[in-house]
Amino acid sequence: MTKIKITNDALISSQQKTRLLNKDRILTAAGEEFKKYGFNGSSIARIAEKAMLPRSNIHYYYTNKLALYGAVLTNIIQLWNQAFADIKSTDDPAEAIANYIDAKLDYSRTNPTASIIFASEILHGAPYLSRYLQTDFKQWIAEKAKVINEWQAQGKIDNISAYHLLFTIWGATQHYANFSVEIEAALERPLNKQDFDEAKTTIKHIILKGCGMSLTP
Repeated sequence: MTKIKITNDALISSQQKTRLLNKDRILTAAGEEFKKYGFNGSSIARIAEKAMLPRSNIHYYYTNKLALYGAVLTNIIQLWNQAFADIKSTDDPAEAIANYIDAKLDYSRTNPTASIIFASEILHGAPYLSRYLQTDFKQWIAEKAKVINEWQAQGKIDNISAYHLLFTIWGATQHYANFSVEIEAALERPLNKQDFDEAKTTIKHIILKGCGMSLTP
């Protein structure tokens, strides 16, 4: 009978997989907890219960509630930023901006918790994000504004404020997560995928035409 030899690498890989799965469960549970109770009202015990893990496991990965909250916020920022991370002045601006709008609306549909947590943090004066807003965020948005300004210099996009263009996209797309209750009251039913598809078409039409562009079908 042939014996299966388990190498150290295989064991490490299995351990890494378990750690990633555990962290994902913890961050998902923490997101729901922070969304419902905010930072001050949230409980590590309830997060452990939601994640179906011992409380000691939570502290193994995150030393305290603040570290866990920081990890949740970091995940949100990384998720949002990646959709517009690699834009270049040589890109087609209509396609790049359209793809960004699509991605932002997809996040609002599939992960509204992220947008709600982020909005709550900002509405409370960004006590835990102030350092990020003064450093990495300023660099990120300055880089994107530079590309948009280069598109303008090339005559690819109307001469408008790059910063306010981004603010408008954020407001229009994140509204569907942050104010879903209001939208559903207006529609007299829950939001569905078709609503988000219609929102994509509408917002892209307004933004692109407002910038002097159109998206080729």
